[in-house]
Amino acid sequence: MNRTSLRILFTAALALALLALAACSSSGEQAPSKPAYVSPYDWSGLAKEDGRYTYAESGEVCSFTGIDVSEHQGAIDWNAVASDGIDFAFIRIGNRGATEGAVYLDERYVENMTGAREAGIPVGVYFFSQAITAEEALEEADFVLAMLGDAELAYPIVYDHEPVAGIEGRADGLSREQMTENALAFCTRIAEAGYEPMVYGNKRDIARFDLSQLEGIDVWFAEYGAATPSGQFDFSIWQYANDGTVAGVSTAVDLNILFIADAR
Repeated sequence: MNRTSLRILFTAALALALLALAACSSSGEQAPSKPAYVSPYDWSGLAKEDGRYTYAESGEVCSFTGIDVSEHQGAIDWNAVASDGIDFAFIRIGNRGATEGAVYLDERYVENMTGAREAGIPVGVYFFSQAITAEEALEEADFVLAMLGDAELAYPIVYDHEPVAGIEGRADGLSREQMTENALAFCTRIAEAGYEPMVYGNKRDIARFDLSQLEGIDVWFAEYGAATPSGQFDFSIWQYANDGTVAGVSTAVDLNILFIADAR
């Protein structure tokens, strides 16, 4: 076959392909697109004063202000925290090492739990996970439950799995499937013990989960420096700053806003 014949065949094939594409377009038979995410919140009700956010609907405040702390905040004067308008706190109960994988109790966990409760601040706890298997995630959940004993919590037990900056972590390369399996294992064990589970992360962290497999598990979303949160998924807590100032805490501290579900 000579070049002229090849050119004719190619031109004819291209014409047929264009005709087929035009027919599909004109018939309107296109793949259905995923509906655009719609937040349950009306962000016009979000206000910021002195570095702290509040949220209101129909003129009524529908939010609480909270902090989350670990041994990195040092000794905390919880009575001073309570007097500075803090409604709740999440306390780190422990963590798994990002390189060697050992599980540790946060050095100030007992101190912080006792101090917050004596000051009348309701609490939840979080565990910084570096689990690489569902079995390790279950080990972490069992560790949390053992350290809690029979303690009652007003807020969830949170699964916090994120990379550690500046190092090559043992869990950095996990697949989305494995990340989801680990989170589900942890949260299921927590729920079976009668506590409310939750997952934490920024947009990158949350994208490592298949949220459709974590249906019914609430999200604590982290995003700093944003006028309004941009996460395209439902969440009930927004961690909006990691450089907050709170009386009784000598270091910078994370600030959070909890959107009251009953108000929605």
